[in-house]
Amino acid sequence: MNEQGSLYLSLKLAVKLFGRPLETLGPDELQRVATVAARQLEIETLILATAQAAQVILPASSIDSGLMEIRKRYESDEDYHADLERVGLNAPGLRQAIARGLVVEAVLEKVAVAAEAVSETEVEIFWLINKSRFRCLETRVLAHILITIDDQLPGSERHVVRDKIAAIRARLVKDPLRFAEQALKHSECPTAMNGGLLGSVARGKLYPELEAVAFALAENELSVAVESELGYHLIHCVAIHPERQLQFPEAGLSIRESLEQQRRSQCQKAWIKALRRQASAEPA
Repeated sequence: MNEQGSLYLSLKLAVKLFGRPLETLGPDELQRVATVAARQLEIETLILATAQAAQVILPASSIDSGLMEIRKRYESDEDYHADLERVGLNAPGLRQAIARGLVVEAVLEKVAVAAEAVSETEVEIFWLINKSRFRCLETRVLAHILITIDDQLPGSERHVVRDKIAAIRARLVKDPLRFAEQALKHSECPTAMNGGLLGSVARGKLYPELEAVAFALAENELSVAVESELGYHLIHCVAIHPERQLQFPEAGLSIRESLEQQRRSQCQKAWIKALRRQASAEPA
């Protein structure tokens, strides 16, 4: 691999291993990237020297798609090329590195085809042994009304919005069936067009202050006014779907996919191990 390819590999590994750009890593992190990159480079070199790699015909459109995925992260071509220059890459070098990676992926996909099929019995056994791992977490069907706060905008000051949300709540306490109507009329969230419906929501999807209230409501209960960084909310708990144990028909497909992926990975690792063993046995 040329210098451009090695740099591209290091940039990818920095994000994969540490979730940060290469230039922000500390000495120990850079050493870790260098170690992994050297090992991956050795493996890729062995793979690209195989007969399987020689048989790969890589359409230019595949490389173009890979380049486009990177390009889409930038607002303009100017930003794109400026960032390439900043990290030391150029367009031809990047294209070559992407092509190399695609060939390696194609070869490994071919190798994985030889993996032994997963039987239905194996899927069922895995289910029986690990049944407790397969649970559907609690979700709640929620609807809300949002009135935003903007102290710089007349009519949207905090005290005005607080009074407005209180008046809406008073109407809903008298007639809960008006929630969709009041959402459509008053809510400043796009969900207003659908009666304020947020849909089925799991924990971790809402602002913390909203989640605490929403998951404490009983079914069909209306919350008090809740303030978030967006403004004041009213939350209606439409339905509660408690946490439950998944049954085999629900979990079977994901189990099969996981076992198949494990078997494919094992097949690829065994093939790579054989390549390395063969390379080490050959005279220098």
